[in-house]
Amino acid sequence: MSTARVFREARQALDDAGLRGGFLVRDLRSGEELGIEPDAVFPAASLVKVPLAVAVLERAHRGELDLAAPVTAPADRVAAPGPPGLMRFRHAATIAVEDLLYLAVAISDGAAADALFALVPPRAVMDELRRLGLDGIAVRHGIRDLSETPVERFPREEAHLAHALAIGAVTTGQGHPIPQLDVSRTHAGSARAFADLLTALWTPSAVAPPVAARLRELLGDNVHRQRLAPDLASDSSRWSSKTGTVLTMRHEMGVVEHADGAAYAIVALTESRVPAVVQPAAEATMARVARLLRDLLRSEGAAGG
Repeated sequence: MSTARVFREARQALDDAGLRGGFLVRDLRSGEELGIEPDAVFPAASLVKVPLAVAVLERAHRGELDLAAPVTAPADRVAAPGPPGLMRFRHAATIAVEDLLYLAVAISDGAAADALFALVPPRAVMDELRRLGLDGIAVRHGIRDLSETPVERFPREEAHLAHALAIGAVTTGQGHPIPQLDVSRTHAGSARAFADLLTALWTPSAVAPPVAARLRELLGDNVHRQRLAPDLASDSSRWSSKTGTVLTMRHEMGVVEHADGAAYAIVALTESRVPAVVQPAAEATMARVARLLRDLLRSEGAAGG
């Protein structure tokens, strides 16, 4: 299939699914890449937990933070159905810093991430990213803010109304009255910026090798595998990733490593214009587009190699 045809098919698939997307697929051996709006900035949602984990581990590597240190997380039970983890606990729990990292990255536990932000605040995470030469990702606040959206103000059966409000309030400059969707007020980044972060974790970079190795392990343990994994994971490949979700935003960033040694960083950032909470078709489309780009880049590499 020609390059032009692949891009036409990918863009049409996104449009048919009601999605606006920023995608980037990068060959980690050659540096070659293909993308769709790779520099468009999106609210990052839980993808921000990856740079948070990098900052925590870098500090620990320098001896500034003890990964075995106990942290007491207070009971923070929420009434509405929400993500798994400490937010669902009915009692206080004492957990080591390194185990909070596992909860924050592998199961996307927001309360665990906030306990880490208490140790390494957003400004310190940004300072760490700059020190490592990683630009284009904004870290601005804790994770709890991401769970205080209009969705929580509606009964579960009316949650789609919050999505309709979010869709109708988008501005051309990507401002938004809902803070979690305003790229000037919330965590934000582009597909290229998150691909750069993945590249720094999978190839030699300013990130300390033990830090990169631990992050690769944590991303490999990700339990949320309903988006890109169905099209990228197999017996002959390994998919390591982190998802991010808030209102109309559905994202995933990760690396697929093939048995033949090829490896590709893949970032899919999407915004839906469909007012629905559950959108399996959108997630299937994300995977389809990501695979189309990966397959095209893989075939071009084989043809040139």
